[in-house]
Amino acid sequence: MLSRVPVSSRFSSPDPLFGEVAPEIIEDTLIHLAMENEQHLSVLPGPVGCFREARAVEFIFLLSEKWHLDQPAMYQAVELLERFMIKQVEQICTSPRQNVTGGEEGRSQSSLQEQIYDTFVLRLVSCIQLASKLSLHYNAVNSDTAVKFLQSLKYSYTKQELLESELAVLETLQFQINVSTPLAYIELLLEVLGHNGCLLPAKPLHQMCIQLLDFFYLKRDTIYDTLLSIAIENLTPSELQIAKFLIVKEDLMLLAVGIISTSAFVLNPEHWKKVQSFPNKLSLCVGKKVKVIYMFKNRQRLVVEHLNCITGITSQSISEFSYAVLKHVIGSITPKQPHRR
Repeated sequence: MLSRVPVSSRFSSPDPLFGEVAPEIIEDTLIHLAMENEQHLSVLPGPVGCFREARAVEFIFLLSEKWHLDQPAMYQAVELLERFMIKQVEQICTSPRQNVTGGEEGRSQSSLQEQIYDTFVLRLVSCIQLASKLSLHYNAVNSDTAVKFLQSLKYSYTKQELLESELAVLETLQFQINVSTPLAYIELLLEVLGHNGCLLPAKPLHQMCIQLLDFFYLKRDTIYDTLLSIAIENLTPSELQIAKFLIVKEDLMLLAVGIISTSAFVLNPEHWKKVQSFPNKLSLCVGKKVKVIYMFKNRQRLVVEHLNCITGITSQSISEFSYAVLKHVIGSITPKQPHRR
């Protein structure tokens, strides 16, 4: 008689398995993510990034930890809340104004703003619930758990209101909630690095990437402020420079290569400088021109050069990102701040 396997052992997989995917699938997925990233960057809304504020992110992280959610669900919740709140702001800005006086319009917008403010925690919890259902179907955050938590904060929401809140998020986002997070880019690039023969330990590198990605989410604005200062070689950027830099802040492929490069340095500075690669391994270049595939045969390559070959992002940009992250992780200028040519 067969014994039953506990649910946790059947479904729980804390670490991804690398080296198990066919090259054709890696290629197709990488091209898909590159195109998805470029499409996202081509239609950035004005308030993008405003709702990844450190306190909201920390709230989501702590609550996700309390409810035993994994990192994919945690990051997905942050991105869901960001996208939902942007849509809410857009609705305020585009609310109907026909036959409405100036005073009435002001009161209407003020009322919408108050409604968004008053329901922010409820919406945040709903985003975590939705993310948990996407990531962990067998361990999703149910209504009882969510209501109990909200009641502990002195909110009097009912299960019905919680369900309506979930539906409001779904309808606002047109049910498009399963979007790629930075972690998806990181894990795919690690798969490509392994396929290309990089002698980097996948499991420790993946774990370090997650730790740095957590840190990045909490220090996002300060890290990008440092990166902007490096890019313009000035501590006081103009409003135009800040506006143009928005596309850099939303580039998930740049974020992924930066986190991987920084993780490689933290684990082993020598590997960051020099990594062995084997000949005749496929490299997928998906920078400005996707679907460009070529072979490389160099015996020695920098980690950043591998990432440059894979994504088309310059080694200079990757190094600058690593410097900006490390400066806030350890307060050091190691690796040495790159000089712009």
